[in-house]
Amino acid sequence: MEMMERVRKIAESYKNVTIGIFGSHSAKEAGISAKAWGFRTVLIAQKGREKLYTKYNRHLYDEVIVLDKFRDMLNRDVQERLIELNTVFIPNRSFAVYVGYDGIENEFEVPIYGNRYLLRAEERSYERGQYYLLKKANLRIPKEFRSPEEIDRLVVVKVQQAKNPLERAFFYAKSPEDYYEQAEKLIKAGVIDDEGLKRARIEEYVLGARFNANFHSYALKDVFGNFDFVGFSDRRQVNLQGFLNLPARDQLKIDVPVKNEEIGHFGVTMRESKQHLAYEAAERFIEVCKNEYPPGMIGLFGLQGAIAYSPEDDRTLEFVIFDVSMRVPGDPCIGPTSPEMRNLTLKHGVKIEDPLDLSMMEIKKALKENRLGEIVT
Repeated sequence: MEMMERVRKIAESYKNVTIGIFGSHSAKEAGISAKAWGFRTVLIAQKGREKLYTKYNRHLYDEVIVLDKFRDMLNRDVQERLIELNTVFIPNRSFAVYVGYDGIENEFEVPIYGNRYLLRAEERSYERGQYYLLKKANLRIPKEFRSPEEIDRLVVVKVQQAKNPLERAFFYAKSPEDYYEQAEKLIKAGVIDDEGLKRARIEEYVLGARFNANFHSYALKDVFGNFDFVGFSDRRQVNLQGFLNLPARDQLKIDVPVKNEEIGHFGVTMRESKQHLAYEAAERFIEVCKNEYPPGMIGLFGLQGAIAYSPEDDRTLEFVIFDVSMRVPGDPCIGPTSPEMRNLTLKHGVKIEDPLDLSMMEIKKALKENRLGEIVT
């Protein structure tokens, strides 16, 4: 890959590192961790969306580049400035969505901490995407229904929102008739459109306790090992959270579409006798990514799912994976709520307070040992 070689040569020329941060999604988390580890930082912001960073948290960013639109970071002058600053860029979901996979893979020559080619695999409709990888890893995923006519149980339908490229609008159905009724309501309300519905995924609704299992996979495995588990969390969603706060009789009085748009997170724990399910899933997923997308998973990622009983054996619990985050999950509650932070502090012999501290730890080690080319793509 020509891009890989160019990027690695650029990284190997660096005598110091500035952490590049995309001004959305997890920019505060990245800024806090980078500054705590002594790195200089540069923020890429978009006009109209920069206030949180440039007014209220300006101390986290040594340099700020404000663009008319995020995709302008592919412009040659912006890239040259980032490389001049010795930037190692931390990718997040907003970066992938607003800049675009083609631009990231073929035009963006700034070294990325992580695997730029795995970002595309997060797309559920991509032929070598996350479902392909999960199946290759022989991990349990919900049963998929190819058409509404196949629905024979409670399903969740995952549709891209019509006006928000970052979020999906979920709805639930128990029969083909129920599916079409719910879909029509959402289309009329402008939440989804016909094109999004055609590409929607229909899958069984898994009855189980939800867990986002978050991990960090290392490039320098000879130094840090294969991966670390950093903690569990779950999502708070609008306006679903409001519905769930009401008694059932009052929920039935409200006739507006439920939106599962993510608005926040909270920390959760899993009993130790079942935690091995999450570790084993991560281990298998990392191995498949290494084979399918060399050099594999680098940095933070999340396996989002539920612990539920097996359909074959109602006494056996399984980790059923709904979704994969191929980059920083953007979950600032993990550090403060996860008992794994103390565990990782003991393991690595340095203070770990947030999952991104592990990324900074590896970047700092790679810089010290002249191995930056091994941890970027």
